[in-house]
Formats: sequence, structure tokens, C-alpha cells
Amino acid sequence: MSQYDYYSGGGGGGYVAGSPLGGANSPGGFGRKSETSHALRPMTIHQLLNAHQAHADADWMLEDSVVGQVTLVAHIASVQVQATNSQYVLDDGSGRIEARRWIDSSVEDDSEKRGIVEGAYVRVLGSLKMFGNKKYVNTTQIRPVQSPAEIYYHVLDAMTVTLIWERGPPPRPGQNPQDAGPKSSSAASPYSAQPIQGAGSDQYAHLPQLHRAIVAFMQREPPSEAGVHVGAIARAVGGDAVSISDALDRLSDEGLAFSTIDDSHYQLAA
Repeated sequence: MSQYDYYSGGGGGGYVAGSPLGGANSPGGFGRKSETSHALRPMTIHQLLNAHQAHADADWMLEDSVVGQVTLVAHIASVQVQATNSQYVLDDGSGRIEARRWIDSSVEDDSEKRGIVEGAYVRVLGSLKMFGNKKYVNTTQIRPVQSPAEIYYHVLDAMTVTLIWERGPPPRPGQNPQDAGPKSSSAASPYSAQPIQGAGSDQYAHLPQLHRAIVAFMQREPPSEAGVHVGAIARAVGGDAVSISDALDRLSDEGLAFSTIDDSHYQLAA
């Protein structure tokens, strides 16, 4: 079963490719803004309630990461069916949030027949919204969980993705685990004045400090066909998701770097 079918139940709803879960069906961590804003991230209700916006039209953020499309698994505490939408109060043990599913009047609502009733456990796909200072999930897909194991899997999935965003991806085969984790505050910062080694370093002299820090870090990484993960770059140089994404976009536009196996892995151009 594909990752898309697993989350949506094969019925559509939710964009998975290029998500923080990775373009190769594995956790990927720090995606570019253009990808992250449409990415599908497993989350708990507690995390959704802690998400914030800089202003009404801004992306939702959790810590320094953009929250795009979300999926959660929860118990339906109550159901309220109205003429235009159904409202579900969801509880996953970490908090409660309302999910709203808009009703298409031209299609018969078979939610009850499919087991989407009070007391059931469901998987929900959608996006976080705010109305009247109250957060809710604008639902694009809702289905009953397929087995009790899916409930526990979702918790582990959310934990895994969160740790990758916080600490970077796990080490690659043969890589020192200390090199894959966050850098110590006592270590030399990539922002400090450091020569960029290698031939043709003058080509980077015109770049802003953040861009040069990214290049310096990528040059220090062991050679790999997959390139360097954006999560590792973010952990090494610091900065927020948007700044890192914009810097990588500029490096790509200038032909100094390129994406490899997906939009979360980059290599420097030779």
C-alpha cells in the first residue's frame, strides 16, 4: 500500500509527495517552503493547538517549521451535523480540537454508514484554520482507522517527524552519529568567518552570510549521491525554514547548487 493510500484510505485528499515524510516514503525533515506549505505532516492535537501565525494570512508555524497539510488520529467525542457541514470534536489524549467537513449537497452523506460516528477512532486529513480566535481543522478527508495499530503508529509517526525537524535526519550509513545531530553551541558557528575551501571559492564571495554558511557546511559533508539533507543544513547553520528555503532557492537559481533525489536533498554544483 502506498503512503498516499495509507493516509487517505485510497479515497483522495492530502498531498504527500515532497512532504516532511520525504519524497522517498521516508521521514525527510526540513522541506522547502514551496513543498512544506503543501506537505502532509502527522501531528497530535497538542501540537496543532501550539501552532501559531505571525498574522492572519501567514503560514502556520510550529517552532521554526511550517505547518501545511496535517493528518491526525483521534477519537470522536461528539458530532454535530448542520446543513452545510459536519462538526466533529476530536480528542487524541493530548487535547481537543474541532474538525469541520463541508457537505456536498449533490452527494449523499454516508458518514454514518462508513462508521464515522461518535465514539469511533478516525484519521483526519486537512489544514489548520482559525475562526473567532478558535482553531479548527478544515477537513478534506476523514475515515475510520483501519486497525488499533494505526492509532499507535500515528503517535510514533508524529514523534519521528518532530524529532527529525528538531534534530535533523538520522545518520546515513557510515556517517558518525555526532555529525548528524545538532551542533554544540561551543563549536565554531558556520556564521563565523571561515574560509570556504575548495577550488573556485571566489564564486561564493558575493553571497550573503547565510548562503556562504550553507555552502561551507555542504562542502564539509562527506560526498554522497543523495546530497545533503535540508534538515541537516538547518541544524548546522541555524535560521528559520523560510530563510533556509530562500537561500537554497537562490543557490539553485545561480547554478551553485541543485536538488538530487527530492526537494529536500541538495548538492553543490561542481
